[in-house]
Amino acid sequence: METPRTLTEAAEALRQGTVTSVGLTERALATADRLDGTLGTYLARFDEAALAAAERADRELAQGTDRGPLHGVPFGVKDIIAMAEGPTTAQSLVLDPAWGAGGDAPVVSRLKAAGAVITGKVTTMEFACGMPDHAKPFPIPRNPWDTGTWPGGSSSGTGNGVAAGMFYAGLGTDTAGSIRIPSAFCGVTGLMPTFGRVPKSGVAPLGYSLDHVGPLARSARDCAAVMDVIAGPHPSDPDSVEDPYTGPVFDGSLEGVRIGVVREHHFPDGHDPAVGPAFDAALDVLTGRGAVLVDLALPYWYEMLVANVVTMSAEALAYHRNDLGARWDDYFESTRMLLARGATVTGADYVQAQRVRRVAQDAVARLFDGVDVIVCPTTSTGAPQYDDLYTPEGPVDIQGLFRYIHTQYWDCVGNPVLAAPMGQTAAGLPLSIQFAGPAFGEAGILRTADAYQAATDWHLRVPSTA
Repeated sequence: METPRTLTEAAEALRQGTVTSVGLTERALATADRLDGTLGTYLARFDEAALAAAERADRELAQGTDRGPLHGVPFGVKDIIAMAEGPTTAQSLVLDPAWGAGGDAPVVSRLKAAGAVITGKVTTMEFACGMPDHAKPFPIPRNPWDTGTWPGGSSSGTGNGVAAGMFYAGLGTDTAGSIRIPSAFCGVTGLMPTFGRVPKSGVAPLGYSLDHVGPLARSARDCAAVMDVIAGPHPSDPDSVEDPYTGPVFDGSLEGVRIGVVREHHFPDGHDPAVGPAFDAALDVLTGRGAVLVDLALPYWYEMLVANVVTMSAEALAYHRNDLGARWDDYFESTRMLLARGATVTGADYVQAQRVRRVAQDAVARLFDGVDVIVCPTTSTGAPQYDDLYTPEGPVDIQGLFRYIHTQYWDCVGNPVLAAPMGQTAAGLPLSIQFAGPAFGEAGILRTADAYQAATDWHLRVPSTA
């Protein structure tokens, strides 16, 4: 049988007996043997533990014990999330090796209880914010669609690992776009859940009031399967919310679904000319499935971009202040740039940012009185060339990239957003569309994205390197 392409297909094949978990895992590890040296996906591999978990999954499934669709399926975990199998580095020389040692973050415990086969810890940007630094002893993650390009961040290894076939799904985190940017640039699907929907304890923090944990995989249906496992409150995370999670019902129809279409701010000067036609084609698919389109604008757009930077910079500095003073040179250069910016934020700035966030959250909630889902491009370019991200003096300030990346707004208001492939540039690099929903409206955006993917195959396309 042909190797399953998606987590959903792998789960079905395991239950039909046409593949085994050991076979899927061995293939995933062989793919990593072949590609990891080029793509820089893994920071630590757990081959022995993964194969043991796969053997256990095969035994359990043969005996009639079925833990659900993740049972026996290879997974990757971003290396800012604690796992018992090995130390969490946050891709940094700074993080104390004892941090999180010997224990699993709640999201990892939930994956294991569901029978997922975790193959290793994968690359991130340093503490989820610093661009790759050639002067530090960590792999440089690359995009499997063009290894000269950045795969996006900060969940770089999760995005390029799914795209390259090293695992079927993985965990990422999102503070300014770190699930959706690698999903967009690597041509996979990624879901940032509502803030508080998934516990973030056991995750090295970047922005305490902005961090989200969520899945990256090939399809919206795959992301839904992961959400069924990781969603729900946990006593270790005071931000996790007691809101019962119910997954979507997939029927392929969008009859009567009202979709708000956002164009303003998403087509800046210098955007790739393929973005507009790809977005229009995606809208045609949605209307063909029965959706009703409504043009709208996002309130407080610029205010939320500024509030995201102010909030993230201040909250990041609060966590790193002592280490930054004592171990300045151990941080990546670009990480230092971002953290130092936090020192320019006053208490009044921070408080005002939170006040404006609340105003914007209320305004966005009112938008969803008139629509069910909002769509807009995730980025307005394909993946940037690494050569454009560095100068002879060092890495560029990545804030400049956010002219073409449209993710920060949604972190600041906290709503759930899914990024899905919607086309390619003339150079063959993936493009992406975002589906945003009301707070705790993951089921609606998953159902809408699944209906879109039922009529398209962008999410199934595989880069030639894989």
